[in-house]
Amino acid sequence: MSRIIFHIDLDAFFASVEQRDAPSLKGHPVIIGADPKGGEGRGVVCTCSYEARRFGIHSAMPISQAWRRCPQGVFLRPRMEAYEAASRDVFRIFQEFSPEIEPLSIDEAFLDMTGSAHLFGGAFEAGQRLRRRVREQTGLTASLGIAPNKMTAKIASDECKPDGILEISSEGVLDFLHPLPVGRLWGVGPRTRRTLEELGIVTIGDLARFTPQHLPGILGVHGMSLVALANGIDNRPVLAEDEVKSVSHEQTFDTDTDDQRVIFDALLALSEKVSDRLRALHLKGRLVTLKVRLAGFETFSHSTRLEERTNHADKIFKRVRAMFIDHFAHEGPVRLIGVKVSNFDDGYVRESLFTDDHPSRNEAVHQAVDSIREKFGRGAIRRAGG
Repeated sequence: MSRIIFHIDLDAFFASVEQRDAPSLKGHPVIIGADPKGGEGRGVVCTCSYEARRFGIHSAMPISQAWRRCPQGVFLRPRMEAYEAASRDVFRIFQEFSPEIEPLSIDEAFLDMTGSAHLFGGAFEAGQRLRRRVREQTGLTASLGIAPNKMTAKIASDECKPDGILEISSEGVLDFLHPLPVGRLWGVGPRTRRTLEELGIVTIGDLARFTPQHLPGILGVHGMSLVALANGIDNRPVLAEDEVKSVSHEQTFDTDTDDQRVIFDALLALSEKVSDRLRALHLKGRLVTLKVRLAGFETFSHSTRLEERTNHADKIFKRVRAMFIDHFAHEGPVRLIGVKVSNFDDGYVRESLFTDDHPSRNEAVHQAVDSIREKFGRGAIRRAGG
């Protein structure tokens, strides 16, 4: 029996919440992020409405550049409490359709509908009903991809944005994937894409037809997995929150680098992302893993076991920084770096981080950081590199 996987992504989520709560903003370019200060502001765009995207504005763009492109735009600071409340409402709707939900972020999730789609009249009808319920109950729109695996469902939802639905059957996976640019595959960053294009591999179909035996020497073991994905083979399950085995984030550098300041800045940012996700899931891990891919595509990982479980960014960063210095400081340029935390002990201890009457000083600091970010956005505060 073929699986039925939904990937659902709320459209321009932060900006859509603002336009929902202030109807006068509908139809206007709305940019969420730092204060542009008339084009002199520092910080970046968190997200923006589709009206703003017509001016070439996108997330992570410097806010000063966004202002220069669209000075008539409506610039707003993030209201994380409002976004989190809307997210909770949406995820409650998801739970009405399937118990198997894998949250990817505040506005995005996978649902395994294999066992429940028939209750709603089939996969496509279930998707339509889910999107309709989200719109009616929250005032928000969502794009939804349906496919027999996670990667194809994710690409399908991207293809039908905004406010669309696209179903890819088992028989149609390869016809759907193969004309797409090879950069659409999971795991193909800018550098890997350029390497593949130099070999004449421009589309996913080109990669699917490439002789797998030739790839290990070019991309390492990673190349074999890419060929499998290009052939529509992705058996990764949808992992519900209580089945999460690890939390990780990676970054591929645009240019291979041996600049330790750049590498440490990336490790700090990745540690914060991992920490944020752990805290959102109320998880603490004991095993910290550093992943490094060198310029020649050799990929290595080192792990260290902490004395006690943690979800604190500073502790995670301290360990991965030390592992990098010990094992990779003199290995040459780095193309990719990753941070992972795992080993949540006996079935993932879910401790409340906000009800302890006497939190430790370290936890109090992290709670303060969380509170500031909830009120003013991620760009309001960050830890200094080391």
